[in-house]
Amino acid sequence: MTLSVGVVSFMFFFAYLPQLAVLFFMNGPLAAITTVLLTLSESSTIISLLSRTFLIQDALVDTFDGVLVARNQSALLSEGRQLKAGNFQDPIAKLGKLIKSPFEKFTPKALIRYILYLPLNFIPVVGTVAFVLLQGRSRGNSVHTRLKNWSNSQREAWLKKNTAPYTAFGVVATFLELVPVASILFSFTNTVGAALWASDIESSNTAMTQMTTSDSTNAAKKGE
Repeated sequence: MTLSVGVVSFMFFFAYLPQLAVLFFMNGPLAAITTVLLTLSESSTIISLLSRTFLIQDALVDTFDGVLVARNQSALLSEGRQLKAGNFQDPIAKLGKLIKSPFEKFTPKALIRYILYLPLNFIPVVGTVAFVLLQGRSRGNSVHTRLKNWSNSQREAWLKKNTAPYTAFGVVATFLELVPVASILFSFTNTVGAALWASDIESSNTAMTQMTTSDSTNAAKKGE
């Protein structure tokens, strides 16, 4: 909470007015609102970067994996995490050494993409909405990197066929984490939601199986 308050206060004190002055020429009276959203978005990015890098990354990973264990979906962790043998009342206690994180790290590529999206906020209303949608799509596509232990091509095919739900999840998660002070709390609730969603997909994997089979058949036909 101290981190969130500090970052948001700093951004509104030093960045709000300069950005408001620039956006006012583009958005007019709406600049007061769009600048708030922009400043909150920037604050959220900084908070996420700092907290996930130095404070809560391990806790988020444990939360995601613990939910899957609690939902009897340990198979999803087969190539991402070692699990301790025996019966445990606490799913977190069953978690062993981490092999592969279920989340993508905040990479320089993601930072560059974020900076490139920022100018969209100069377009009144529509630009801000587009900015959030693009951020949401990027966020949504990163929540199930370990799903099914698929190859990159299989994962990309799955995401392409399910663009709408992943974008919707990412947009909601992005908006929630824009809330001052509570952004870190919502990082955990979003992580739980992503894990529950992965569990539901795994439990009713008919569509996934059909997609994989169809793709394999198409690949075989192309090979012929």
